[in-house]
Amino acid sequence: MALKKGPTKGSGGKHRNKLRGKGPTPKAEDRVYHKAYREKKAADRRKMSDPRLAARRRATKFVSDSTDLVIGRNAVLEALKVGVPSSQLYIATRLEHDDRTRDIVRMAGAQGLHLLEADRLEMDRIARSGNHQGVILKVNPYEYYSLQDLAERADKKSRAMEAANSTAARIAAKPLFIALDGVTDPQNLGAVIRSAAAFGANGIILPERRSASVTAAAWKVSAGAAAHLPVARVVNLTKAIEGLKERGYYVVGLDGGGDKLVGETGFETDPLVVVLGSEGKGLSRLVRESCDAIAGIPISNSVESLNASVAAGISLYAVANARRKVGEQAE
Repeated sequence: MALKKGPTKGSGGKHRNKLRGKGPTPKAEDRVYHKAYREKKAADRRKMSDPRLAARRRATKFVSDSTDLVIGRNAVLEALKVGVPSSQLYIATRLEHDDRTRDIVRMAGAQGLHLLEADRLEMDRIARSGNHQGVILKVNPYEYYSLQDLAERADKKSRAMEAANSTAARIAAKPLFIALDGVTDPQNLGAVIRSAAAFGANGIILPERRSASVTAAAWKVSAGAAAHLPVARVVNLTKAIEGLKERGYYVVGLDGGGDKLVGETGFETDPLVVVLGSEGKGLSRLVRESCDAIAGIPISNSVESLNASVAAGISLYAVANARRKVGEQAE
C-alpha cells in the first residue's frame, strides 16, 4: 500500500507543556541532595553558635521589646529610688563597682528585677551608645487610663464627700483635671504631674499626638507622683473636652491674653478642667474655642511667657486657694 505524500502532522499543542522546560537550574546550595547544601547548613549552624552574634540577637530583641531605657549610673539610681516601674537591669561583665552600682544592684534585687549580665558589645547595642557606664535599666510601658475611667473615679470621690459635714471638704473634693495641649517635653510633663498631685487634682489628660508621654524622664521629675496620679491619653483633645462639658465640667484655658485672672473665673468651685498650651504656641484654636473662659497669670512685661509646668503649679494653687476661701466663708 502506497503511503500518502505530504507534510507530517504535528502534535497540535498536545505536548506543549513538556516543551516549556522546568525553568532555571537551582543553585547548588539550594539543592538538598548537593554537597553545597550540606556545607551551607553547617556554616549557618556555626554562625548561630557564635557567642558574639548571639549577644547581638539578644540585644536586638531587648531593644525592640522595650519602650524606654534608662542609661547611666546616676540616672538608673535615681529611677530606682523614685520607683519607676521596671523589669530588667543589665550590668556589664567585669564592671568596676562603686557605691552607686552597689546601691543599684541592692535596690534592683529588693524590687524583684531580673539582673542580667552582658558583655561590652551587647551593652553597646542595647544602649545604642557606648556611654552607658555599664548599667542599663529597662522601664515598663506606662499604663494609661481612659478618659471615662478618670471621670468616673473623680465623680465617685466627689459623691463620697457629699455626705461630709464640712462645706470646705465638699468643695475641695470637686473634680479637677489638667489637660495639656501641645506640651512635648517629658520633664515638663513630670513637673505638671507632681504639681497636680500636690494640689489634689484628679488626673492629667494628654492628646496622643504632638504630646509628651509618661516616660522614665517624666516619672523621675514627678518624684514618684506618677504612681498615684492617673493619666489618660485621648485621640482628640477637643472632643474629650466637649465630652467632659456634657458631664457638667467647666473648662478654663490658660493664656497670656486672657480677659480674667487665674483663680478668679467663677468656675473654681465647679467640676473643672484647666487647659495649658505649649510655651511657644499656646492653646490651639479649636481647644481655645471650646473653653468657657480664658484666664491669664499676671507677670512682668520683661518675661514673655511662663514654662508650662510653672504655669500649671500657679494655676492649681489659685484654684485650690479659691476653693479654700469659699469653703471658709460657707462654714
